[in-house]
Amino acid sequence: QVQLVESGGGLVQAGGSLRLSCQASGGPSYGMGWFRQAPRKEHELVAAITWNGVSRIYADSVKGRFTISRDHAKNTVYLQMNGLKPEDTAVYYCAAGSRPTPQPMGDKSLYDYWGQGTQVTVSS
Repeated sequence: QVQLVESGGGLVQAGGSLRLSCQASGGPSYGMGWFRQAPRKEHELVAAITWNGVSRIYADSVKGRFTISRDHAKNTVYLQMNGLKPEDTAVYYCAAGSRPTPQPMGDKSLYDYWGQGTQVTVSS
């Protein structure tokens, strides 16, 4: 059973930066992604990356500001968030799939493992 532990959330002013980390343990984690859920909003994809790190996808709302990456040696996936806006405020969740896929997984139903979430709050 893969376990995912997120860290790096917090409170930041608009325009600031944060880097989220998600460390996996207990088994292989193939395609990975970051999702977020704001109050009274749907769970939405932020970014996803393939197991080999070659392919990535982003939500239109974060393109050019956020970057997803992974370090296999540390079993960790990162989400670098720059130019944060108040509308980025949400609980951010890390997710991992149990099978390799050729493309990043944008559909949350394709993920098998989820972290507990980390709060990101952006003040205006």
